[in-house]
Amino acid sequence: MPVSALAEHPFDLPDEAATEALAARFAHAFITWQSSNAMRQGLQVQLNGDLGAGKTAFVRAVLRALGHAGRVRSPTYTLVEPYQIALAASVLLVHHFDLYRFSDAAEWHEAGFDEYLAGQAINLIEWPSRASAALGVPDLLLNIDILDDGRTLTARAFTPAGLLCLTEVSKQNLPSC
Repeated sequence: MPVSALAEHPFDLPDEAATEALAARFAHAFITWQSSNAMRQGLQVQLNGDLGAGKTAFVRAVLRALGHAGRVRSPTYTLVEPYQIALAASVLLVHHFDLYRFSDAAEWHEAGFDEYLAGQAINLIEWPSRASAALGVPDLLLNIDILDDGRTLTARAFTPAGLLCLTEVSKQNLPSC
């Protein structure tokens, strides 16, 4: 039985500056999530979109907005790139996955990635359909669609944690579609 989204919000991304601004809003929401995360659970954010839609660029902008100053590599060949970001009172763990090279969900388990989702980290997962059976329901699903005049990002929250993040992003004055 498919799970219904608790909330959905589309965002218009006409250019790179708009993408970076939205990524900064998500970064702020992720920090809010971490500070209110009494259950100490991880956050699973799945990113869908065609090749070249801007999934990695969005993740790169989120990491920069969180304060990561180093290089942000695409995990196309490494499959996952971990980041430890120092915040004022804590360290935020972020795992950036790219599952494009997966051929089936069993590869997720074989790689030992279940442990990543069990911890208190933000897990940003590109190409989640390649391991959907292993991933389960995400907290947030971000679909990026290429348009003639830019892109649209549609965010859907499926859990209370995802709803908290999406509410935080949506209440900020951002352009909607």
